[in-house]
Amino acid sequence: MDFEFYSQTDTGRVRTNNEDSVALDERCAVAVLADGMGGYAAGEVASGMACDFIKAELGRWLTEAADSASDADVRRAMDICVDNANRAIFSAASSNPTYAGMGTTLVLGVFRSGRMLLGHIGDSRAYRWRGGVLQQVTKDHSLLQEQIDAGILTPEQAQFASNKNLVTRAVGVEDMVLLETHQHDLESGDVILLCSDGLSDMLPDARIAEVMAAHDSLPDMGAALVAAANEAGGRDNIAVVLVRAQGAAEPPARSWWPFRRLGGAG
Repeated sequence: MDFEFYSQTDTGRVRTNNEDSVALDERCAVAVLADGMGGYAAGEVASGMACDFIKAELGRWLTEAADSASDADVRRAMDICVDNANRAIFSAASSNPTYAGMGTTLVLGVFRSGRMLLGHIGDSRAYRWRGGVLQQVTKDHSLLQEQIDAGILTPEQAQFASNKNLVTRAVGVEDMVLLETHQHDLESGDVILLCSDGLSDMLPDARIAEVMAAHDSLPDMGAALVAAANEAGGRDNIAVVLVRAQGAAEPPARSWWPFRRLGGAG
């Protein structure tokens, strides 16, 4: 199974700086998207550090593991890479007053034949587009989602809530963070959308699906999603990553390991 990748970020219509970052390693089939937060420019630093660190470290591990790593091995490697990135960002924020309080959301995909290993922290999302149907495959780590889960708000009421951007989990804010990981099957023709809340807050899922259905090429689809978010107000930075699966799936490999945590053995 082969994968086609496309990414785009946009400042939006309100912000003057862009705190969203993306990183793609097409050779290793890795996609990373992060939405930073913090003081002036600090959000850009946090999201950029997360994307660059994870792309480099996970890409290096996948290159060494080749095709012999099991899915469990890859998920463990994802956990370790994110833990290392979290500690690097937390250390930078703790040692430099300019970066105090910075952090970032994260959504990370490793694409393998017939499946996707997906990890996320915060409210950056992943969707799967299959056969004309859009399905959200991540669940936000946010106060709003907790209120929905508790029955305090309905999903319809949540669309008009004022606390949409309060996340309950972020990279770099504390010395430890938990990456939520899941595995999802992929079929030929599936398109995976990773996005920051600058897209998902501006466009309801039905509108996202409408835009994706209107375009076949990933560059056209991505540009149209960004344009639609800006037309809807563009109140935040916008980041999208699109990944299309093509061809037949192959059976998964078995097991391969070694990996080093930052500052110690893995």
